[in-house]
Amino acid sequence: MKRLFTMLAALSLVLVLPGCKKSEEKSEAAQAPAAAKKLKIGISIPAADHGWAAGVGWWAKKKMSEYPDVEWVLATANEPGKQTSDIEDMMAQQVDGLVVLATESAPITPVAEKAKARGIFIVNVDRGFLKPVADVFLEGDNKAFGRKSAEFIVQKLGGKGNVVILRGIPSTVDTDRYEAAMEVFKQNPGIQVLAAQPGMWNQQKSLEVMQSYLSQFPKIDAVWASDDDMALGAEKAIKEAGRQNEMWLFGGGGMKDIVKRVMDKDPLYPADITYPPAMIAASIDLAVANLRDGNEKAIADKIPAHLRIDKSQLQEKRAAGQTQRLLKLDVHLITPENAKEFYFPDSVY
Repeated sequence: MKRLFTMLAALSLVLVLPGCKKSEEKSEAAQAPAAAKKLKIGISIPAADHGWAAGVGWWAKKKMSEYPDVEWVLATANEPGKQTSDIEDMMAQQVDGLVVLATESAPITPVAEKAKARGIFIVNVDRGFLKPVADVFLEGDNKAFGRKSAEFIVQKLGGKGNVVILRGIPSTVDTDRYEAAMEVFKQNPGIQVLAAQPGMWNQQKSLEVMQSYLSQFPKIDAVWASDDDMALGAEKAIKEAGRQNEMWLFGGGGMKDIVKRVMDKDPLYPADITYPPAMIAASIDLAVANLRDGNEKAIADKIPAHLRIDKSQLQEKRAAGQTQRLLKLDVHLITPENAKEFYFPDSVY
């Protein structure tokens, strides 16, 4: 009988111990910390319908590859309706942050407001929203772009001549450039602005507008195209009309093909002005720095050097009354003397 009791006790121990082990494992699993949530950032940019936008796309993909620990959602759009839909889809995917270069300023502002209301961190680049809903707004200095372009044109013409203008897509970028340039032209009564029509930052549209100008005006001394792609479209119209010896062009953006022609002293392109598409890369750096690191200065060395953003510009406090922080990139006049500094033959733009 005693032996039977001993055998039953041993059997009970065998049956109980595995159950205890499983309970212990469940308890340990419950106490283990959950895996950290991967940072998710959406990037919404215009489709590559011209060279500058192609450069934006190239720089965005290059910069995204530098952060393999971030989950990226990239979408391109050729018009505001598609871009609005893209951003709404990113919100549905519960992105932590958005980097947005608007196709047009006005129609994208409402969806940006909606994202902001949901607590999504927003970096707005280049084309500003109509309301200050972004956390950070990074833009080129478009007023300086327009002012410096117009000052060069006035100087090159000796203060007297007929000028036609090609404007871009309706946006804060185009408005700032145009208004700043017109202030300079108005201060020089010898400069006559014959017309200013939108070329929409598109070569074909600019060719058509320039054809109209050429049929309307028998004397044109200079074309302020305000963009290198628009300059190329206008140039084609000028050459088709056989009037390339009557005028010259001033574009903008620093396209490598135009910079090379400035460097080679092509009489059609005496100068150009910078507006680097690599600003999208800096915007991505800023989004990661704020959402992941909490310290913008930590990414100062990752920002493309030719943008010339220094640590003193990073993590500056917002000015009193500001709801968003502004970072402005300076623009630089490109002449035959300094063109080598801005010529990157292997770049996409």
